[in-house]
Amino acid sequence: MNTLLLKEIIRYAINEDSGYGDITSEAIFDKNFEISGTFIAKADGIIAGLPVVSAVFDEIDPRIVFSPLISDGTPVSPGMKIATVQGPVKPILAGERIALNFLQRLSGIATYTSSLAKLIKDYPAKIVDTRKTTPGLRMLEKYAVRQGGGHNHRFNLSDAVLIKDNHIAACGSITKAIERCRAYIPHTMRIEVEVENETQVREALAAKADIIMLDNMTPAEMKRMVELINGQAIVEASGNVNEKNIVEIAATGVDIISIGSLTHSVRALDISLKFEG
Repeated sequence: MNTLLLKEIIRYAINEDSGYGDITSEAIFDKNFEISGTFIAKADGIIAGLPVVSAVFDEIDPRIVFSPLISDGTPVSPGMKIATVQGPVKPILAGERIALNFLQRLSGIATYTSSLAKLIKDYPAKIVDTRKTTPGLRMLEKYAVRQGGGHNHRFNLSDAVLIKDNHIAACGSITKAIERCRAYIPHTMRIEVEVENETQVREALAAKADIIMLDNMTPAEMKRMVELINGQAIVEASGNVNEKNIVEIAATGVDIISIGSLTHSVRALDISLKFEG
């Protein structure tokens, strides 16, 4: 977790939500009134984002004491207590929605990732995320994937070479694209190529691609390509992977399964903050 980037994300979220101040709380409470509250799970899931919540409250008002009762990656069930918060009521209320937004979304990502990872636990394939993340929240969302038992693909465009269909179309061929990348990048960096058919797989192999991504192939096609590649490159499966087909995909022998829906369309985990009367 990059703490400097985390502070930037949190400050933006606070500025976005606070406007010129919390009119409701300012009208109801005096500045010295204090309160205690508890974060409670309202659904089954995996928790992720507690350090982010702590940072939110610390940024809003250092007098707030946020105390996690569990750690990230912990399974929860309805009614389970996740954390407590204590301090001045007005800053706690100012941070409540921001904290819950982060905690619910990140826990939703961890929960969905965990559910898919469990489905293929008997296979060696790894589940990884993609760059299909909420703009500005990639670091946090990829963190949540790890808390759910998944792994991270590249964080940004400078992390690794990934030659996709539009690169190939604009360059002219897989071979030419790989040759140009090989001449440009440091010797420590791998080259991955996205392919759509057997002809492209053979070309990628001939050009010595390090990783071959099988894009939107059927499980039967994937199995044939895994046999064709035969350990000459890491094999990644990608495209419309979900809970209905992931076991069949893992059974083809691929090494990696990348899933955009881990982050781009996940359902938030239901969590609430309840004050003690």
